[in-house]
Amino acid sequence: MRPLASSTLPRHLLLSACGVMALLVTLRAHALGRLADVQLIDRDSGEVLPVYRHQGEHWVAGRSGARYAVALRNTSSGRTLNVVSVDGVNVISGETAALHQTGYVLGAWQSYQVTGWRKSDSEIAAFHFTASPASYAERTGRPANLGVIGVALFREKVVPPPVLMPAPRPYSPSQNRERLGAAAGEASAESAAPMAEQRASADGASAESLADSPVASRRMAPAAPAPRLGTGHGAREGDRVGHTNFERRSSRPDEIIRIRYDSFDNLVAMGVIPQRAVPPRPNPFPEPAVSRYAPDPS
Repeated sequence: MRPLASSTLPRHLLLSACGVMALLVTLRAHALGRLADVQLIDRDSGEVLPVYRHQGEHWVAGRSGARYAVALRNTSSGRTLNVVSVDGVNVISGETAALHQTGYVLGAWQSYQVTGWRKSDSEIAAFHFTASPASYAERTGRPANLGVIGVALFREKVVPPPVLMPAPRPYSPSQNRERLGAAAGEASAESAAPMAEQRASADGASAESLADSPVASRRMAPAAPAPRLGTGHGAREGDRVGHTNFERRSSRPDEIIRIRYDSFDNLVAMGVIPQRAVPPRPNPFPEPAVSRYAPDPS
């Protein structure tokens, strides 16, 4: 697919074999992530959904029927690829989500709201919270990962600029003595070069070993008192994107952000949201009147 130049899309995204670039939005509190700020926003109320931390997981309470967005903001000085999944499904391609798939490309400090399942370069089907049987994942036969939103972030591979070699100077006999005198120093520098390469290689191996560290295993939540929430395939909305090239610095993501969600009642039942005792409300008319006027106290 031929990439589109950013100058031809002044306010659009750039979608790639690996990604799409996005419009700017303002994000608020409750953001997660190191390379990106990730939030869930209730589009009907405008509220940034609060994040509850419970047993190493991050949870938000969704409201059934409400449209929502996954808000992304690149907090780094370079482009990043954001592979986004909802309920275990890639939000752009509709495939069962995997790390190597397409995603949204954000420039330095750029932001974008992922508001639905992408249907074309100009249209999405809006995300909305719904009972699990009506969710897009369950309707397409993939209910195993309901209630989870994932963002895998990849840094872009930086290609170093070419090294320009200076033109050779004309040779003169007077330089012969200088060349002979410098030979020992050149030999010493050449012998040191392999050590520098080995050191760089060791640093790379160390970084790769960090990237290879396993992701923490998923904890199973207690049974909920009501049907779980999923994400529905809602009404069509306009949302234009373009295409760009993006080469990942590594096949392994630099960061994975996971947010789980369910209804408020279910999160209370699972102990994610503390259940506070509600004091009894006083009744302004506890007993019927027994006299015409207020009696004197005894």
